[in-house]
Amino acid sequence: MPASISQTLRYKNSCCDSLLSNSHSRRNFMRMAGGAVLFSSVGMLSSGVQAASGNYEAMVLSCIDPRFQDLVNKQQSSDGLSGKYSAFTIAGASIGVVAPAFKAWHATFWENLGASIGLHNIKKVIVVNHRDCGAAKIAYGDAMVATPAAETETHKQALMEFRRQLKEKFPALSAQLGLMSLDGKLELFS
Repeated sequence: MPASISQTLRYKNSCCDSLLSNSHSRRNFMRMAGGAVLFSSVGMLSSGVQAASGNYEAMVLSCIDPRFQDLVNKQQSSDGLSGKYSAFTIAGASIGVVAPAFKAWHATFWENLGASIGLHNIKKVIVVNHRDCGAAKIAYGDAMVATPAAETETHKQALMEFRRQLKEKFPALSAQLGLMSLDGKLELFS
């Protein structure tokens, strides 16, 4: 028997005969694709991986400053939000979203928020700005954060502008606005 015929006979008895025999048809492709989808979904279900969509509480907008990552996570945990929020981290938190100095970043945040609304059905945005923020200095200058009172006012203005833009773009969402100190204490603004 010629080699090609013996190979064909051998492949006909295998589970992947269409792949091994170079018999590529639309029907064989669809069988393989369907099997791959079924296999991957069974694997995901058995491993406990959740789907990307669902019903979650909020999006947390916070700063990239490494000093505040654990503090922000602890705050959300203590508020009972572990595993119930999406996160967006950008220099300055609300400052990165509203300050003219960072204009090129603005659309990225709003598009991500829209995606989180669509995927996660969030109800609010929790914004955590923080003291001693380098992005605040870049955006507004050293004088605007030179004293605790000036720093508070600068952050408050950025947070209020964020709320205004949020209501304009996504009126159904509420906002929780805060300024975190270096020790993790969160001052809320209404």
